[in-house]
Amino acid sequence: MTPRISQSIEQSIAAKQQILADEAFLNRIDEAAQMIIRSLNNGGKIHFCGNGGSAADAQHLAAELSGRFYFDRPPLNAEALHCNTSYLTAVGNDYGYEMVFSRLLRGTGHKGDVLVGISTSGNSKNILKAYEVCREMGIHTISLTGQTGGAMAAVSDLLLNVPSTDTPRIQESHILIGHIICELVETALFKK
Repeated sequence: MTPRISQSIEQSIAAKQQILADEAFLNRIDEAAQMIIRSLNNGGKIHFCGNGGSAADAQHLAAELSGRFYFDRPPLNAEALHCNTSYLTAVGNDYGYEMVFSRLLRGTGHKGDVLVGISTSGNSKNILKAYEVCREMGIHTISLTGQTGGAMAAVSDLLLNVPSTDTPRIQESHILIGHIICELVETALFKK
């Protein structure tokens, strides 16, 4: 085995151990789940967005809620904003890529919904534009970012900033956090 394999695994574990040791961070994870539960209980929708690998994570987490996570149950109203490629390319071409999430939110979002923005840097311009629309429309925002939170730190309702500056380690932690939130949501809404 090459040392690089062990090193990558150790770095991933270290980022997660820092989260585990941070009680305030763990409380924010619970707060994110509670925000989503309140929205869904009130007929809201959970929107997800990200770019690149974070778009894949957004789609993954939306599917955990709208499909199923641990057990069979009714679907939850959750969707990733980037899944319609015709829409993305049309709006990107006609208005600019910065507008792809904000414009769709204006059409599909409602007061009391939640937008989960995923960006390792916290500086994704299209997510920041979407957060402006969220403020106007009364949509709550949860940010999954890297260590600093970037520009999203100042404009999100709830910041889950992974204590790392290494993009792969941040993304691995985002999926862990997202899975925990999905589990908390599912078990709260569908008690067995």
